[in-house]
Amino acid sequence: MCTWPIRPDTGADTAMRLISWNIARQEEPWHLLAADEDIDVALVQEATAPPDGLDLEVAAGNEWRLAGWQDRQFSAAVVRCSSRVQVTADPTLRPLEVASESELAVSRSGTMAVAEVDGDTLSAPITVVSAYAAWERPRSANDGGWIYADASAHRIISDLSALIGRQEGHRIVVSGDWNILHGYGEHGSTYWGRRYQTVFDRMESIGLRFIGPQQPNGHAAEDPAEELPAGSLDVPTYRTRRDDPSSGQRQLDFVFASESIAGSLTVRALNGEDEWGPSDHCRVLVEMNES
Repeated sequence: MCTWPIRPDTGADTAMRLISWNIARQEEPWHLLAADEDIDVALVQEATAPPDGLDLEVAAGNEWRLAGWQDRQFSAAVVRCSSRVQVTADPTLRPLEVASESELAVSRSGTMAVAEVDGDTLSAPITVVSAYAAWERPRSANDGGWIYADASAHRIISDLSALIGRQEGHRIVVSGDWNILHGYGEHGSTYWGRRYQTVFDRMESIGLRFIGPQQPNGHAAEDPAEELPAGSLDVPTYRTRRDDPSSGQRQLDFVFASESIAGSLTVRALNGEDEWGPSDHCRVLVEMNES
């Protein structure tokens, strides 16, 4: 069972609410987002076009295709879910090879969507980014079948860098499915742990701090993996079997924000059994309260 809609306990009249969610190319999440009157903006990943007739506006990222050699018919998108906010596709994103000077050049179409959000609860507009770090495979015939996503994450960071024209004062929230781990590597691999850490370090270096979700803002794994370091505050946001809570062992979804607004944001993984929903990823709730 999944509890819908969100019923916040505090800040009901002053908070702007974002949902970040890998919806796994399903139709049901679109209906759930349209029915949730508490949500202002959704940052979705692995999204296909929403069904007709829903009270939602896809403001940015409606390519519904991920660029690359594989034919993947989904993309990241930014969606306006309520009339409390205005959401504008700004800047315009274009593929790197055709982007003009005034457009944001994107290394891989479909992996990010960018929009400006404004509303009465905000002291000034914010820029929101829905990010999806796509899995890739080595091209070597002897690759052993392994996959990696940190290269995609770094392409996104390179593209994000163009949004940050000064060291201080920007108001940016970046959230999505990064397909990497936080603070360790698969099966305790030091090598992969170092590779993944470069993503967090590089985001910090361009002025976007990791802000969650982390415990207690989300449930710890029911059956923690042996690879999870002692003292980790990670919360599982992905299940290998959606209906099996014990299969939720890894956090793949992360939120980053500008230092100027990080203190006004609360980030929570909606990963309880009655919250999870129909995707293999849970929702991540970002509340912004500047009052």
